[in-house]
Amino acid sequence: MKKKLLSIACIAACFPSFAFAVENNLNKADTVFMLVNTILVLFMTIPGIALFYGGLLRSKNVLSLMSQVIVSFSLVCVLWILYGYSMTFEAGNSFWGGFGQVMLKNISITDLNGSFYQLIHVVFQGAFACITVALVVGALCERVRFSALLIFSALWLTASYIPMAHMVWGGGWLAKDGALDFAGGTVVHINAAAAGLVGAHLLGKRSGFGREAFKPHNLPMTFIGTAILYIGWFGFNVGSAGEVNAIAALALVNTMVATAGAVLSWVFCEWLFRQKPSLLGACSGCISGLVVITPAAATVGIGGALVMGLIAGIAGLWGVVILKRWLRVDDVCDVFGVHGVCGIVGCVLTSVFTASTLGGTGFSEGMTMLRQLGIQVISILVCIVWSSITAYISFKIADKLVGLRMSLESEREGLDITSHGESAYN
Repeated sequence: MKKKLLSIACIAACFPSFAFAVENNLNKADTVFMLVNTILVLFMTIPGIALFYGGLLRSKNVLSLMSQVIVSFSLVCVLWILYGYSMTFEAGNSFWGGFGQVMLKNISITDLNGSFYQLIHVVFQGAFACITVALVVGALCERVRFSALLIFSALWLTASYIPMAHMVWGGGWLAKDGALDFAGGTVVHINAAAAGLVGAHLLGKRSGFGREAFKPHNLPMTFIGTAILYIGWFGFNVGSAGEVNAIAALALVNTMVATAGAVLSWVFCEWLFRQKPSLLGACSGCISGLVVITPAAATVGIGGALVMGLIAGIAGLWGVVILKRWLRVDDVCDVFGVHGVCGIVGCVLTSVFTASTLGGTGFSEGMTMLRQLGIQVISILVCIVWSSITAYISFKIADKLVGLRMSLESEREGLDITSHGESAYN
């Protein structure tokens, strides 16, 4: 026994970081748990978003969409390491963090975030930033200029995603007020949806929109993307617990049941009013359910999650059929109709079904349902206004520098050929 303790002491003396890890109680189970969940969230964007959106477009634009997703993903990865993580999670003011961890300086390979390595936390949170920017692409595709999209992505990540994430998850303004957003109802979904709506408005409608039938060219591709997103979303929600615990288990069940409820409500409503249940409707209902439960997965009860999912299916269908017509905006992949509407519904209903009387985990001390509802509404409004303003400025800068929209001739021929010199199908 003495020899074993002496060996550990020698190792700790030679490698101080080893002693640091031991003192901070590294949990290998939590580390593996977070590694797996981080990979799942990365998997959601590539290939999940790329396949889901790609199948919804016309065949002449599918490669351009995939190029936009993977390159914007890579750009966000680099910017996140350079300054994004530091500005989000370093101590700062109410809106931005600090610069103490720029280029991940002052983070050693043995530093911990809770019970797992902090470098895993860097990538896990970076994956959230990547998918948020990729979601915006779905509202802009089939006519946005590739270079303009990249300029927008860099500017909007810095001006909108990072401060919103800091305000909600990094100890900023909304976190201090008690806003509930477990895995990104405001930070990811409403944030991306508002930016997408602004971008779609500035770009204008696609050539022939309203006169020609723009049908999805490959629904099996969309289905595969949906399945990948569904599976990856467990990393999104369950991984946000940060460790293997009861909250992770609750998020797992809530994510599954809310999504199933949304699929059923969307399909049955479509069946009732359109006489035919569609695969696209089932896929859209699936995403609606995943979005609505994202802010609430850790605090609502299982019954509450099911009700939220059933409501989300109806709300999402309303968003893509009726609200889209009212807005008169060519949001190609219905980013606002699904992510915006269901994100808002989810954030509002979180304040209802978190109540212990309705099966939830209960509010924090001194908090009431009405007060929590007010905080949730404020966080929604702040997100929409902040994202919209920063998106407008970012798009305008991109438009000034390179031009926001492709030429009419390029759009008609297809962005695959005119932007990238490739064709998906021979």
